[in-house]
Amino acid sequence: MFSNENFINREISWLSFNERVLQEAEDPETPLFERIRFIGIFSNNLDEFFRVRVATVRRMVDIGKDEESLLGKLTPKELLHQILGIVHEQQGKVQEIFKNILIELEANNILMVDETQLSEEQGVFVKSYFYEKVLPNLVPIMLGKNKFPYLRDRSVYLAIRLSKKEDPKDVAYSLIRVPGRSVPRFLVLPQVNGKQFVMMLDDIIRYCLNDIFFYFDYDQHDAYTIKITRDAELDLDDDISKSFIEKMSSSLKKRKKGKPVRLLYDRFMPDDLLQFLLKKMKLAKGDAVPGGRYHNHKDFMNFPEIGNPQHYYTNMPPSRHKDLPPFTSILKMMRQKDIMLHFPYHTFNHFIDFLREAAIDPQVQEIGLTIYRVASYSKVVNALLNAVRNGKKVTVVIELQARFDEEANIYWSNKLQEEGANVINGVPGMKVHSKLAWVQRKEDEKMRNYAYIGTGNFHEDTARVYTDKGLLTADPRLADEVEMVFNFFKQNYLHFDYEHLVVSPFAMRKHFEKNIDREIKLAKKGKPAWMILKMNSLIDPGMMLKLYEAAQAGVKIQLIIRGIFGLQIGIEGYSENITAISIVDKYLEHTRLFLFGADGEEKMYISSADWMPRNLNRRIEVACPIYDESIKAELKEQLYIQLKDNSKARILDPELLNKYSKGEEGKKYRAQEDFYNYIKSISN
Repeated sequence: MFSNENFINREISWLSFNERVLQEAEDPETPLFERIRFIGIFSNNLDEFFRVRVATVRRMVDIGKDEESLLGKLTPKELLHQILGIVHEQQGKVQEIFKNILIELEANNILMVDETQLSEEQGVFVKSYFYEKVLPNLVPIMLGKNKFPYLRDRSVYLAIRLSKKEDPKDVAYSLIRVPGRSVPRFLVLPQVNGKQFVMMLDDIIRYCLNDIFFYFDYDQHDAYTIKITRDAELDLDDDISKSFIEKMSSSLKKRKKGKPVRLLYDRFMPDDLLQFLLKKMKLAKGDAVPGGRYHNHKDFMNFPEIGNPQHYYTNMPPSRHKDLPPFTSILKMMRQKDIMLHFPYHTFNHFIDFLREAAIDPQVQEIGLTIYRVASYSKVVNALLNAVRNGKKVTVVIELQARFDEEANIYWSNKLQEEGANVINGVPGMKVHSKLAWVQRKEDEKMRNYAYIGTGNFHEDTARVYTDKGLLTADPRLADEVEMVFNFFKQNYLHFDYEHLVVSPFAMRKHFEKNIDREIKLAKKGKPAWMILKMNSLIDPGMMLKLYEAAQAGVKIQLIIRGIFGLQIGIEGYSENITAISIVDKYLEHTRLFLFGADGEEKMYISSADWMPRNLNRRIEVACPIYDESIKAELKEQLYIQLKDNSKARILDPELLNKYSKGEEGKKYRAQEDFYNYIKSISN
């Protein structure tokens, strides 16, 4: 009998994933400037975690929600306490890692300097920069009896304590928002004797505090960094007279003023200033998280590129697919065979070329695309706009509730509609998370379908750093069913029986349960029974119970899970037949791949969906069977390469120790580099 105690809580598991990101920042084998960027990724992840997940747990505490909905042994209150304890510990660790990185930078003649370390010449340079670039963007706010100002979510502020040396009790407080987009967070100073110097914007402001507060009668100015994180939940208006876009726009404005869920502050801040801020913001002491001198470490993702080549990852330029040389008709090649694109190992330009060709082909009648996230200056959307201008019928399904991309998606929705595209803003009650493109072409007086079925977004920026799959196919078994999905988007009352595509929430759970059941039957007959499953998150209770059942029946289960993982593996009696690893490396592992032994008739799928309740119950997701044997072999090779990794793979054990997988002794395997070399070898 299984209970919630047989699972790991999703929030605690997520924090363990972010710990793996922090390990990359700590790992001496990670190039120096990449370690700096991993600190940025860790910080950015944590911000989003507080805005979404911690905010949700706080609401559970406030309304006394039944803790049965939580996996693990914890009540909401206990969970919140444990989360804050882990975060405090991680904050201390990230400060220590950053301190060690600064020492290593100095050993490489790169110095991070603060306002106390400038030479006279550097001081002149910094003052000049301050007056020209920084000061016009500063608005100091004096704090007192007036209403406390609204603090922007995730912005960095300097809390200033003004005092007099001769009369320490005479104090005043002020706030200055550190500019975000208008001024870079880092300033590279002129080189001196072969040494390079970098200064944080926060310290530039500290250096010039006298120039800001000169008209006050205070001779001591001390500045401490703070940052507020707000609840990012959207509350949608139920006014039926408003369009969905109007409701979303209104809700996004309210999000920006969401309830504070965390105050991150410099641990050296004087207690009188901290208590003043907490009182004014109506926050409890437990809401305040002590940190270091600098916040928004996410800005380290854009640290100035002043290092040497060895300070960065080896460049791995994407290859062209061997079947798509320059000046080749992609539609023509798709008529001959299926083509699997492996990102970022293959260039994303192949997909853009597919859309561009469809946009100008006189025989193409209609193009369809699902949009969840796209780039700021999207070549994908531009190709669709070009198709409209060329007289094609264009149907675009844009998910307006893609978290933190809502505003961008509203913009693209309006832009496409203005040009004449048929824009569908999702499906009522469900998010559209599938990654589909569809082209219908007139051939021999009939319509023929072409399709792209993927695991990741149509986003040319993330396609360079996320590992994803995209199948280009004209196989009627698959492409005709993609047309059926688009017909469902157009008319939600139409329901189809899909023979090949696996579509949630209608059939995906049952389909994969059936695959697992087949392996259970094989194991009970004493036949080889196994599966290899790769995804971002595995937290759905029903699917996890099914895997426990399979493991107990003797099915060998190998899991590759990047992020949230709810199973307790290696426990005698119910999970000793399950192994699980997580790979965190140069690229973000985003591919969903499922391989079942199936008594020698192996079943392989790519999918847009993780095994989470939201993906299986409340989202339109598509998994696609792989019929082409050569493509199946490529995907199997990737799974086998990843399972061998003994450089960046961590074992996902119930204690959340994140120990590195040792793999085969004697040889070093690093999955992303090894698969890159494999793709290169088959692309020539």
